[in-house]
Amino acid sequence: MTFEKSDDKRRFHRIFYHTGAVLTGSGQTYPCKIIDLSLRGCLLDLEQPLAGQADALYSLKFDLSEEISITMEVAATHADANRVGFKCVHIDIDSISSLRRLVELNLGDSELLERELAALGDLAEHADQ
Repeated sequence: MTFEKSDDKRRFHRIFYHTGAVLTGSGQTYPCKIIDLSLRGCLLDLEQPLAGQADALYSLKFDLSEEISITMEVAATHADANRVGFKCVHIDIDSISSLRRLVELNLGDSELLERELAALGDLAEHADQ
């Protein structure tokens, strides 16, 4: 799997949140570890190389606790061996609420979180046009 390299234009702060997760798609299941997360995507360390098409969609699921899990639909954006970056394509309301709280707790700055949420809304608006 190859990806074009692009300039780093991050508008979202990443938090380091190391936990196990499961990535599914293209008829395969990939056990993995989350390296970092943002409201817009994540960086994963996969146990095996990603074998799907460059434009394939995957489902990422990880647990915050026994009662709370986050599930998001993601697409790969770049890969370096088994480390793969993904952008979030879709996330349900319960998962985004949990992710928002996790990011807020780790950023420690609710104003910064609100700016990132506004930027996320701007991206969604531009994608619909």
